Amino acid sequence: MRIVNMHDAKTQLSRLVEQASKGEPFVIARAGKPLVKVVPLGPEEAAGRRRLGFLAGEIAVPDDFDRMSGA
Repeated sequence: MRIVNMHDAKTQLSRLVEQASKGEPFVIARAGKPLVKVVPLGPEEAAGRRRLGFLAGEIAVPDDFDRMSGA
């Protein structure tokens, strides 16, 4: 696996990310010490599994929802 120093990673980030997205992961190192591994997202992660607002208009909240029910 390719090891890239921090400075080179900053200057070549677009190219490195493009390569990683095509299945060529790499490691970013500082002073020769590996810090992080950059790998492509899997299909589920890339698809964005969370869908906010998917029930918009389907649920109604009563006006008195936040009032305490008392005796």
